[in-house]
Amino acid sequence: MQPSLRQSHGRSRRRRSHHALEPVHPTACPLSGQPKMHHRACNESGYVRPGLKISVPKLKIGENKD
Repeated sequence: MQPSLRQSHGRSRRRRSHHALEPVHPTACPLSGQPKMHHRACNESGYVRPGLKISVPKLKIGENKD
């Protein structure tokens, strides 16, 4: 079934103007200084947020590199 009124190209493009991807903005990990994404664990130190550090040996997150 066809729509009764076709939407113009300009109207469709104006609607899609807000769909563009934005660049990611990583911050520095306070323990290691490496860039890390918000709400993610730091690969080097395992830091997530104050009071929470994780260690995943299989993924080499939070491992001591000796």
